[in-house]
Amino acid sequence: MVLGKKLAKETLLPSVLEDGDAETESEKLQLGEQRLSGTEVDMRGPKDQRSCPEGNVLDRGESEGEEKEEEEENEEEELGGVECVISDEDYDTDLELRDKKEAYDPTGQTCYMEACEALQVVPASYFLRHMQNSQLSMMHRGLGPQGTKALAVPLVTNTSILRLNLQDNWMEGMGGAAIAEMLKENCYITEVDLSDNNLGDYGARAIAGMLKENSTLASLNLSGNNFTDRSAEHLGPALITNSKLQHLDLSHNALGERAGQNLGDSLSENTGLRSLSLAWNCIRGRGAVMLANGLGGNIFLRTVDLSFNGFGKEGAIALGQALKENTVLEELNVSNNRIPPEGAIHLAMGIKVNKTIKSLNMGRNPIQNAGCYGILKSVQENPDSAMEALVFTDITVNQDFEDLYTAVKEMFPALTVHRGGRVGAFKKAKA
Repeated sequence: MVLGKKLAKETLLPSVLEDGDAETESEKLQLGEQRLSGTEVDMRGPKDQRSCPEGNVLDRGESEGEEKEEEEENEEEELGGVECVISDEDYDTDLELRDKKEAYDPTGQTCYMEACEALQVVPASYFLRHMQNSQLSMMHRGLGPQGTKALAVPLVTNTSILRLNLQDNWMEGMGGAAIAEMLKENCYITEVDLSDNNLGDYGARAIAGMLKENSTLASLNLSGNNFTDRSAEHLGPALITNSKLQHLDLSHNALGERAGQNLGDSLSENTGLRSLSLAWNCIRGRGAVMLANGLGGNIFLRTVDLSFNGFGKEGAIALGQALKENTVLEELNVSNNRIPPEGAIHLAMGIKVNKTIKSLNMGRNPIQNAGCYGILKSVQENPDSAMEALVFTDITVNQDFEDLYTAVKEMFPALTVHRGGRVGAFKKAKA
């Protein structure tokens, strides 16, 4: 084998060097002398002797020349045969090694193991067993940033997984960025749950960049990731650009007043979202008003959850105006928003003309009986109302409300009202 490689090298080397522009004539002559040392000298001798007029010398030269030529032909055949066999073997061996090294792995297990080794993390056996399923659920696995990076490598080319759940893996911003980069390339995954992963503003920025490029993701859960107003500055423009995302959950974050303004501007121009959850944030004041205005201009959202914020009176007034303008919203949850009775009355003005809202949750707001009565009265005065459920959890009502509910029930038999209780009910039961 060594001899073959040496011979192959000596055979190929001159042709390569002859193509070089920088080679000098002396180097060419030296190489020519090395290749033809002795052979050409012997062959020139007889040719020169042929010009000699003496016949015996010519005969001897011809006989010697013929012997030399036969010997050289035999040597060339032997060497040529060796070179051919060895070079063919070397070529076949290289091809086999190349095939083994670059063989395509449809399962993605090989690249995942290599990624784990490079990132020095323990491979997740659950992932190896379920990476060809249509749904992959890896909640509470403690992947961390590095484990998430390794997981993202095979997911780039994975064509089996359609729904991905990575809730509560503490992947942080770096891990979230790795998933975001993966989703830029993967065009099969349609549902992703990244809730409770402490992505922070860094992760939000990476997710926003992904949303501007991804055209297949339909559902995204980003709940509980410590997003702040700065996160909303990145997510807002992404929601304007993206028209494929239909369900977005941003609940249990730290989105404040400025976030409400940014998201409000985006919602008025968004053309894809069907449901949005902003529950358990800190949206209040000016941010609440701007967000409500954005809902008024949106013509695609069907379900909105704004519970556990601080909309108050101003936010409720803005929501009432939004319900006058919005003609597609079907479910609205504004429970636990510190809305007073005056705010509920203004919101009822929107209910009075709205024709699409089916469910309204006003539970655990200090709207008292007056607020509940005003909202129910607005349903009664709207013959085109589509209302099916009113929720007044933990709000006590009086007999006037009960009488009104009986009358409204005759007009809208499908309407159900959930309330906290009735004033004086305990005394009558005791009697």
